[in-house]
Amino acid sequence: MRLALAEARHALPDDVPIGAVVVDAEGRVVGRGHNTRELSGDPTGHAEVVALRMAASAVEGWRLAGHTLVVTLEPCTMCAGAAVLARVDRIVFAAYDDKAGAVGSLWDVARDRRLNHRPEVVAGVLAEESRALLDAFFAGQRI
Repeated sequence: MRLALAEARHALPDDVPIGAVVVDAEGRVVGRGHNTRELSGDPTGHAEVVALRMAASAVEGWRLAGHTLVVTLEPCTMCAGAAVLARVDRIVFAAYDDKAGAVGSLWDVARDRRLNHRPEVVAGVLAEESRALLDAFFAGQRI
């Protein structure tokens, strides 16, 4: 999670500081990303999507079985769906997102029994540190 938090800081000052890493079964980082929506003008420029794309490129395929997605904020529906479709084994996230979270808050895409893949979910890892980073960013936006 510390690597994901470091990645989140790379989004500053242009975008919401959310970071993600994809780790293989041996603990090696094979993908990393931070929000790039504002700089790229791409609505899919979420940290998780960027990291999953990099990981898929690194393993030369879209199936990421045996991998863990680690992210500083609970994934939204798009990102939770991308993780499920990529077949990651585990999603680890820091802070819950009560406004758009899709891994337990508003929805639970990752554990929806109607889907053919359900990754393990670990929530709340370094949540206070992630929340502080987000709060500081949004406080600066209100000035």
